[in-house]
Amino acid sequence: MTPTLIPHWIDGRRHGGHGERHQPVTNPATGAVSGQVALADHAVVDAAVQAATAAWPAWADTPPLRRARVLFRFLELLHRHHDELARAITAEHGKVLADAHGEVTRGIEIVEFACGIPQLLKGDYTEQVSSGIDNWTLRQPLGVVAGITPFNFPAMVPMWMFPLALACGNTFVLKPSPLDPTPPLLLAELLREAGLPDGVFNVVQGDHVAVQALLEHPQVAALSFVGSTAVARHIHASGAAHGKRVQALGGAKNHMVVMPDADLDQAVDALIGAAFGSAGERCMAISVAVLVGDVGERIVPALVERTRALKVRQGLDPEAEMGPIVTAAARQRIADLIEAGVAEGAQLLVDGRTFDARQAGPGCEAGFWLGGTLFDHVQPHMRIWQEEIFGPVLACVRVPTLGDAVELIHRHSYANGVACFTRDGHTAREFARRIQVGMVGINVPIPVPMAWHGFGGWKASLFGDLHVYGEEGVRFYTRQKSVMQRWPQSTPKGASFVMPTAH
Repeated sequence: MTPTLIPHWIDGRRHGGHGERHQPVTNPATGAVSGQVALADHAVVDAAVQAATAAWPAWADTPPLRRARVLFRFLELLHRHHDELARAITAEHGKVLADAHGEVTRGIEIVEFACGIPQLLKGDYTEQVSSGIDNWTLRQPLGVVAGITPFNFPAMVPMWMFPLALACGNTFVLKPSPLDPTPPLLLAELLREAGLPDGVFNVVQGDHVAVQALLEHPQVAALSFVGSTAVARHIHASGAAHGKRVQALGGAKNHMVVMPDADLDQAVDALIGAAFGSAGERCMAISVAVLVGDVGERIVPALVERTRALKVRQGLDPEAEMGPIVTAAARQRIADLIEAGVAEGAQLLVDGRTFDARQAGPGCEAGFWLGGTLFDHVQPHMRIWQEEIFGPVLACVRVPTLGDAVELIHRHSYANGVACFTRDGHTAREFARRIQVGMVGINVPIPVPMAWHGFGGWKASLFGDLHVYGEEGVRFYTRQKSVMQRWPQSTPKGASFVMPTAH
């Protein structure tokens, strides 16, 4: 049977795929090839940009309320097709179905926020800033904007970007990951059904060739990226060199500090879920437990027990807690880092490499499986502390005091997310104020901000000034214009040769 061809979406319809380069799409649970995704060249990217360019003037002139009404219809369709989207995510990414449903829900929340765009685009007005002069500001769209999104959230991360971009009056070109390319096509079809004009939203499937074509294209005004730090640096530098506004979110190494007074049952639950949910393939996953004082002796045995008891199964199993790794190559990279941890002297308490794929379910023997892995006595010189593993590996570091915990976190080059579990209000307040990390959770292990607050880290976790979604997302996808107005009746006669001042 011929694998399904997964094409692009350009100017309101599925586009091409035949005769282009292709890449197999694999079900991570079984290892079976489920489709072939087209890989765009410069000509395909240009076709998408030209469609978006042609559609932009009319879309930008559409009143914000009418743009919001399209998004309201899209929102209704997302609710109606929630399960279909979630199942497509599980089939190509491998995450358990409940987690895929959660991903769709978090994307829906951004759409709900974007539906309020008439309020979000309101400017400021000042009457009589000077004699007979009024001054106001307004925000206008940029034009054609692009988004490059990762494999780990094939629906949610695109919805971090395009709903606000479209609501603000831009047209959009999405380049999703070729590892799970079907969910973005489903989103494109729902947007068309919602009444979005052709060309306003486009999807180009592809690899680095499509990325570079978007970076270099003169008609792309802005670009948002989520992925690894190495690529984020390149995206930011190359995009800026080509005159684009760029927002590039990179990697993470998120720590969770457990204080001696913490509720240890809650802390164990939080660490297990945050470290092993989605097989650790989240930029907000907790990958380091910082155990303060005597907490290590009390909490590590429970972590060992819970890690060994993880229900690692194919994603459609209703009892599954963790699914497979996305690709065989990703699994090998994680296994290599586990071996590096052992070689550098960390204490390996639970080795996920020994997981038997037959336990995952029928037909899963050739899937990309790895069990939960737990290290103790990890030190800062070790690769498993320094590098983002992006897999189901939890490293425990023991420190004497909260000050040592903060110092450890500040030593890391990433500063995406962090959490602190404590019952003490003063400790919580001081930690939240003083920690130099972009997103902070107090007794919340994965502090992903809600739709109206915005997402983004510090240091090597974000390149660019503005976070994604929220009000900062509105600012990213618009530019401010200031208008000063005076009418002839209030304009004094004669030329003025001095700097204008209020009078």
